[in-house]
Amino acid sequence: MIELTQRAAGFSPRGRSNGRDRFASTHGVFVIAALLLFVTADVAQATRIADVTHLQGRRENRLLGYGLVIGLPGTGDGGKYLASVMQLQAMLAKFEIPVPAAALADTKNVAIVMVEATLPDNGVREGDRIDVRVNSTGSAKSLMGGYLVPTPLQGPGLDRIFAFASGSVRLTDPAVKTSGLVVQGATMEADVIHNYMNEASQITLVIEDVHASHALASVIAQMINESVSEVGQTRRLAEAIGPKNVVVTIPEEERDRPATFIGRIESTELLMPPGEARIVINRKTQTIAIGDGVEVGPAVISHNGMSIMTRQPPPVPTPDAPVVGEQFVAAIQPGNGVAGANDATRAKLQELVDSLNALGVPAKDIIEIVENLHRLGKVTGKLVVVE
Repeated sequence: MIELTQRAAGFSPRGRSNGRDRFASTHGVFVIAALLLFVTADVAQATRIADVTHLQGRRENRLLGYGLVIGLPGTGDGGKYLASVMQLQAMLAKFEIPVPAAALADTKNVAIVMVEATLPDNGVREGDRIDVRVNSTGSAKSLMGGYLVPTPLQGPGLDRIFAFASGSVRLTDPAVKTSGLVVQGATMEADVIHNYMNEASQITLVIEDVHASHALASVIAQMINESVSEVGQTRRLAEAIGPKNVVVTIPEEERDRPATFIGRIESTELLMPPGEARIVINRKTQTIAIGDGVEVGPAVISHNGMSIMTRQPPPVPTPDAPVVGEQFVAAIQPGNGVAGANDATRAKLQELVDSLNALGVPAKDIIEIVENLHRLGKVTGKLVVVE
């Protein structure tokens, strides 16, 4: 049972709503009482191994370069920014157009930029085109309307050119005019391919952090071994190494076509063990994500004039506390039916958040309420805060 009270004045009764939850005023105090039906069973869901893991060695790579954006309508670095002038002078010299630096003193249509491209985690081939981001490193006021001249992009070692980037700059955020995007602006000049198999013909499946556990690693290894075994024969090709890694030895008959074997392994379905109850709060976006198993125990907390109480059974009006006004609020029923007096005293945290949202409580206040309940030890779940 979740009870929320909020002190207010001048409430105008709106009449009864038969058979539904009500928002009641008792001596100037509004009360919302929600009947909850608790679902206690964890339902196993079939999913693929690829949905919860990735291959070790699969990762994004970044290419970097420095170039010039030209054609700006007087919003460039200006001739007083020496780095931009020198870059422009060097570029002109390559085309046998010698220009003294003094002649570029009034140039305002050029900006020096850092160019960055992120390669997909599955690798790329020569000729593929990818987006590039450009950021001003000088005194330019805006890159709007500019054009990135052909710029070589190099890897971390800066010893090899992997791509060339050029094209029209498009602003992705009107409020940030010194950063932009060149869509499909980079053309790969070399392959970037990942090798997932080591010298021992093994691959490592890395379980995503949100799912990592010894239980899941063991289940994945077991399902792989069962999928590669014949009736009456058990092959131990997969072994769980800690909560995050499962090492799989590619059988000898599959080593000439490892991609086929890896594809079959990744497509193998498994029954997920009960997951960890978790709450994720993102302060920047003011959002809360709550897992199904997160509950809140009996507690009373006051926040900005509002009192939150979790209790069972629901409060009953008395002569000392008559109901003098009521307003309809959507019923909160996570399951079918109505909770009885013998139901557990723990409510779903999601229902509390939904009730607060129904009252129009700001997201910032809801986040503070959830954090305070967690500090009290009344929330069953791991709290993850993203700043």
